[in-house]
Amino acid sequence: MKRILYDLAAADEALRFSPYCWRIKLALAHKNLSYETVPWRFTEKDVIAFSGQGKVPVLVDGETTISGSQEVADYLERQYPNEASLFGEPPARALTMFIRAWTEDMLHPAIARIILPDIYAQLHPKDKAYFRASREKAWGMAIEDFHAGREGHVKALQAVLAPVRRTLAGQSFIAGDAPSYADHIVFGALQWGRLMSAAPLFAADDLLLAWMDAVLAVYGI
Repeated sequence: MKRILYDLAAADEALRFSPYCWRIKLALAHKNLSYETVPWRFTEKDVIAFSGQGKVPVLVDGETTISGSQEVADYLERQYPNEASLFGEPPARALTMFIRAWTEDMLHPAIARIILPDIYAQLHPKDKAYFRASREKAWGMAIEDFHAGREGHVKALQAVLAPVRRTLAGQSFIAGDAPSYADHIVFGALQWGRLMSAAPLFAADDLLLAWMDAVLAVYGI
C-alpha cells in the first residue's frame, strides 16, 4: 500500500525543516513503514486542500488521509498494532504527552527566537510574504529584530534544554534504552534548529548531537 507524506520544504526542495513532519518521519520508521514524501510549501494550500485543512504533515495511507502530527501518530499506533509501539504502555503515553506540551510550549519558542530570520532567508520566494506577515503578527516584532537578541536567545535555549541533557547523561534515549515518540518529538524540534540556524546551536561534542545521530542511526536515516 502506497503512503505519501506531504513534507514542508524550503527554497531548496531537499531542505525539509518542519519539526512536526520530522516527528512523523521518525514514527513511520519506528513502525517500519515505507513512504514517499512530497515537498510542500506554506502557500501551496491548494495542494493539500483534499485534507480539509492547510498545514502539514499530511499522510495519505492508501485510501485514508490524516493531518496533524499527533493525529498521524495516533493513527499509526491504531492502524499498525503489530509493529513496535510509538508510546509503550498507557503510563508512558501519558508522559509522552507531557514531553509534547513541554516541547511545544517551551522548546519551540526558544528555538524560534533564534532561527526565524534564518528560516525566512531560506524560504522559497513565494512563501516569504506569508511567513513574514504571519510570524510578525504572532510575535509582535519584525523578523530582522530577532538578530539583535540572538546571543541571549542562544543562552536561554541552553537553559531550556538542561533537563534533556541531564536525562541523556544517564540513559541512551529520552524513553530509555531505545527511542520512542517522546524522542521523536524532541528530535523534531532540535532538527528544525540544526537544519535552519545560520550558526551552529551546539558545540561539536554536545551530547545532544550524539543523541540525535543515535536516533537517526536506529532508524537508518
